[in-house]
Amino acid sequence: MISMAAVTKSLPHSSSFFDSRRSSSIGFRRTRLGFEVGEKPPIKWEGRRIGGRTRTEEKNYLERNRRWRSVRCTAEGIERGMVMGRGRGGGGIAEENVLLKKMIPERMKVVGLMACAMCLCNADRVVMSVTVVPLADQFGWSSSFLGVVQSSFLWGYILSSVIGGALVDKYGGKRVMAWGVVLWSLATLLTPWAANHSTTSLLAVRTFFGLAEGVALPSMTTLLSRWFPSQERASAVGLSMAGFHLGNVTGLLLTPIMLSSMGISGPFILFSSLGLLWFITWAYKVTNHPRESNFISKLELQLIQAGKTDIPVKSGKLPPLGLLLSKLPTWAIILANITNNWGYFVLLSWMPVYFKTAFNVNLRTAAWFSAVPWGTMAISGFIAGSVSDYLIKAGYSLTFVRKIMQSIGFIGPGVSLLCLNYATTPTVASILITAALSFSSFSQAGFLLNIQDIAPQYAGFLHGISNSAGTLAAIISTIGTGYFVQWLGSFQAFLTLTAALYFVAAIFWNLFASGERVFYD
Repeated sequence: MISMAAVTKSLPHSSSFFDSRRSSSIGFRRTRLGFEVGEKPPIKWEGRRIGGRTRTEEKNYLERNRRWRSVRCTAEGIERGMVMGRGRGGGGIAEENVLLKKMIPERMKVVGLMACAMCLCNADRVVMSVTVVPLADQFGWSSSFLGVVQSSFLWGYILSSVIGGALVDKYGGKRVMAWGVVLWSLATLLTPWAANHSTTSLLAVRTFFGLAEGVALPSMTTLLSRWFPSQERASAVGLSMAGFHLGNVTGLLLTPIMLSSMGISGPFILFSSLGLLWFITWAYKVTNHPRESNFISKLELQLIQAGKTDIPVKSGKLPPLGLLLSKLPTWAIILANITNNWGYFVLLSWMPVYFKTAFNVNLRTAAWFSAVPWGTMAISGFIAGSVSDYLIKAGYSLTFVRKIMQSIGFIGPGVSLLCLNYATTPTVASILITAALSFSSFSQAGFLLNIQDIAPQYAGFLHGISNSAGTLAAIISTIGTGYFVQWLGSFQAFLTLTAALYFVAAIFWNLFASGERVFYD
């Protein structure tokens, strides 16, 4: 038997043993009793030897080195692998970088950049929800007019949803998303200047801001549907929407700090600059379809294509609006979007004001109470996506999964908002709002994905239609909240109305929604 000490003693001690690529290496073959020293077979290269290796040669070289540079121990029946170190010379760093790149699938880089874009989308949006408080004090706005200012970005948002969706279907998500981020970053930068100039200028800039942001969700759903197989799509949307919700947290927490240190212009300059930096990376790394990418491996491309069950067929015709609106599953999606946006924008636009008026907390504390629910929403949205993908892989039908996810996304918030009427402390209120938003994030694995299920070839356009209807509802709810608060002096009546809408939508969804493809070319 050869002891471990003897093996160690027999190894060369010169550092060049590890540093030089051309040095002979020592491999180990596992035996039943211990270790056996063996000589590594030479590597024979074919083809080019100057100017680098081919992809096949590089793959074979790395695989052989991985096998021969490992020591496997079987003492006491436990198998453990130890990778023998390598020096920094002879190209070791380059090979490690190649391995690292291959460890991260290209589609995960795409969804990571998409999550960053969605984070900026909501952070830029929520900045106004915080700065509107000092602006209202500065210009003497009433509660009702404050609601008009809050909803002004939705005026542009409703116009761009349908147009943006059609553009995504025609040009793909990459280009439309890139232009959207650039334009809304510019609008964000101009917002403080517009507020100081005139109220009309402020409303115009916020409308333009909404016009640019209207393309974000159609671009996201279409691009991810092309980059991910069907059984991973809910998780990909969950990750992207986690970035969306974390944008609320980022905006709500950083904006008060920037306001106190740099004034009203501070947060707008910060987030607009981040948007332009994101654009540079996005333009270089992302393509509309994985087969157009220069960075994706053949294995990953095959995996994505093998998981496709609903590849859209381009007919070259205009989207058939009459046909789309003639089916009840379409109306189930539209009503779901209306209900989701109604409740979402009430909470997004009014939470800092709610905590300030209902519990008399200062702006920075109100921002913390408002930020916590959005952080948990990011986590619950990812959980919803993972659970949805698990159920689909387990054999449950798409219709069943979509109905379950959306039911949780409606009934949970409805019950939470009814209980919010009886909250007596800001802590209890924050817990209930957290529950409402956490449950509502299950809609991401419900109606948001269902658009691709029933009409993959018209997904952008259908998303635009439903999002326009949802945006109209958001405008009504955002302005209506201000009038209700001014009229009744509290949020209770509007919270009850919102809860009732959640329950009605849940019933309609379970009656008429479908996970099967409804529209064909």
